[in-house]
Amino acid sequence: MAACNLAAASEASAQAQVPVAKSQDPSEMAPEIKIHRPFFSKRLRGYLPARDGTQLRYSVLLPKGKGPLPVIVNYSGYDPGSIGGKAYMNDNTAMSVNLDRTLVEAGYAVLGLQARGTGCSEGQFEFLARSYGEDGYDAIEWIAKQPWSNGAVGMANWSWAGMSQIATAAERPPHLKAIAPGMVLGDARLDSWAPGGVPAPGFVDGWWDYLHSRWDAAKESAKAENDQRCLSQIAQNYESAEKNRVPAILIRHPLRDDYIEIRHLAARTKNISVPVFNMEAFQDEAVIARQGYFQETLNPDQLWYLQTNGGHDLYVATRFRKQLVAFFDHFVKGIDNGFEQTPHVQVWLESTFTGPADAIFENLSPGFTFQSQRFPMAVQPVSLALNAGGTLVANGKGQGAADGFDYPVRGPAVDHEFGKDSWGPMDPAWRKGSLAYTTAPLSDDMVAYGPASADLWVVSTGADADVQVTITEVRPDGQEMYVQRGWLRLSDRLQDETKSTALRPWPVDRPEKMLALVPGQPTLGRIEVQKFGHAFRKGSRLRLWIDTPSQFGGNLFAPYSVPTRIQVLHDADHPSRLLIGTVSAKDLPAQRPACGTVHHQPCRADPLASNGGQN
Repeated sequence: MAACNLAAASEASAQAQVPVAKSQDPSEMAPEIKIHRPFFSKRLRGYLPARDGTQLRYSVLLPKGKGPLPVIVNYSGYDPGSIGGKAYMNDNTAMSVNLDRTLVEAGYAVLGLQARGTGCSEGQFEFLARSYGEDGYDAIEWIAKQPWSNGAVGMANWSWAGMSQIATAAERPPHLKAIAPGMVLGDARLDSWAPGGVPAPGFVDGWWDYLHSRWDAAKESAKAENDQRCLSQIAQNYESAEKNRVPAILIRHPLRDDYIEIRHLAARTKNISVPVFNMEAFQDEAVIARQGYFQETLNPDQLWYLQTNGGHDLYVATRFRKQLVAFFDHFVKGIDNGFEQTPHVQVWLESTFTGPADAIFENLSPGFTFQSQRFPMAVQPVSLALNAGGTLVANGKGQGAADGFDYPVRGPAVDHEFGKDSWGPMDPAWRKGSLAYTTAPLSDDMVAYGPASADLWVVSTGADADVQVTITEVRPDGQEMYVQRGWLRLSDRLQDETKSTALRPWPVDRPEKMLALVPGQPTLGRIEVQKFGHAFRKGSRLRLWIDTPSQFGGNLFAPYSVPTRIQVLHDADHPSRLLIGTVSAKDLPAQRPACGTVHHQPCRADPLASNGGQN
């Protein structure tokens, strides 16, 4: 594989000559990685000052033509301060070179900003501290005063580079015109570190290694440029960042205390006053789909919201990118292109990949879409009662004796193999360690949308337990398709009545409000099923699994370990149910997508098929 070596830091002249291995990515399905040719006329790099004097590394890619120019900012702790360098041109970067190319060719200067204490930037690393948004404010205002900037600034990208946007916009820098965050942690604890209060340390452990790989990429570029200041700072940051690495934070702060609450970005997003174009992936294997529900804190007239089935990196999808450029053209450049008429909510379902494998995430193609002119989209609730014999009864009432399972027998992993959508193997004791409730074949099509609530009355022989629920579609061909999951630590069951709704549980999640279970006493646990959209066609069945948290994508849970027996009640006095929202199915294509083609929704043979579909 060829690579592109920049001859000078300030110029984009380059020649392909150095072989470089690309960092691991699902797009390695490609037979060959394409090395990027220069697409910018000039690259400037340097340091800009935060209010306390800390010097933050930046790199800006300028398009052809005369300035001053509108600017789009990519801000995170990965490697944005080195965009345009040797590693970046070899496609060894956290975000998307092709997205930057699109923005540069559309007439924007693209600036990468390195968070304090990361990569080549000075300061002490502290993930999502209040200084993160304040530094963003200072950077926006500095950028607006540069000779190559016309003072109109927007922000783009996803994941950590999406969190930077809502943190910065909440500080209200005057020259920030619009943001387009994707796949963010609005509430780091409930969105990632402990969904439903269940500790999930697996992702943050691996994420720290990935972060170091991004600094290694910045180091590669700095070596090629003989940038000793950058190299020295990276070496220092490797040492100083360790005390505040996320695993260390979670050891010191295992519950939501004031330190953790500072990382709750959605608690401040009500201050955002600029237009927002937000993207979200329902089966996001990295940060799940929750996003702290920060969208609900915004002015709905200023929010455009695109949701899709699939995973974390779909922000690079070409179909989304076209809308993204139109959004920035309207709100950053001030072009009257009609973007404001775009529906405020768009939902893509049954999205698959088409085209060449070396741009797999870019080639996302939805099979079915629906939309709403206003946020939030209205839904019609459907109640499915848990019933005797492992059945789910629509708009009915449950009856019969309780069903029990042994805890903690972990459920099967889903999407746990890197770059491959799949179900993991069943535990040998799965029949004793799980429950399943299944509807009769549907007599009509049904499109489910939004979060759902599994309201389970349980009796435990122990003081605590973690519960996982999984919604699946059982197809007429005997395949079972993954839809979505939710989790709850039962001691964290107390609800925040100001935020909870019938369709969306919201735990208080404060240590002083957590309650142990009383053995033998029925207790209601409301489990939030993460936001999803899914078309259940006529003849399919909907199933709800109940078991012990396992693994979803990079989220490896650490459930409460004391063995116990859990009974799920579904009698008249204890009406356990699954409540989901639905939207119109009038435009639903009749043909089901083939199993294995829908991104991050794998199929498997129905494990209950030999028992009539019941547990």
